[in-house]
Amino acid sequence: MSPRAGLDLQTVLQAAAEIADTRGLDHVTLATVAQKLGIRPPSLYNHVDGLPGLRNKLAVFGTKQLTDKLTRAAIGRSKDDAVLAMGEAYVAFARAHPGLYEATLRAPDPRDSELQRAAEELMNVVLRVLNAYGLGEEAALNAVRGLRSLLHGFASLEQKGGFGLPLDHDVSLRFVIDTYLAGIHALEAEKKQTGR
Repeated sequence: MSPRAGLDLQTVLQAAAEIADTRGLDHVTLATVAQKLGIRPPSLYNHVDGLPGLRNKLAVFGTKQLTDKLTRAAIGRSKDDAVLAMGEAYVAFARAHPGLYEATLRAPDPRDSELQRAAEELMNVVLRVLNAYGLGEEAALNAVRGLRSLLHGFASLEQKGGFGLPLDHDVSLRFVIDTYLAGIHALEAEKKQTGR
């Protein structure tokens, strides 16, 4: 069966992302994507390897979009300004694309080189910014994990309606990132003082 003219992987993934964002990631199936595109489900096999392949490609697609958002946020900034801009961009991405964001969360299978590369590119963007603090390799990797955990926790709680108090979410986000940065500055100062 030959692929429908004008239908490519990018179009399929865009349709899947729209379904994920409006109806939830669990609603992304071959049938729903095919219906959205006005095609029969078997036509999708020209672009993805079944539902697992679709979900995997969607994870890569979302991770690359998130990487692009963080990269753009960090351009022309350094240290605290870059971390704050990336943090705000991360949460903004989760707000704008809740289903696609959810697709990015699973740890890449070591055998899946495409998703592994996309995840590494995302981590490297954050690492490049954090390297300016001179923390050392292990501390910088821990700092990346910490920042991701903080931002994911914030985004997830916000999406689930976990912030019931009448406080501005953006003010709270800024406070949390500033507190994280205070810890990074303490590590930076300790490293300079001890030389380790």
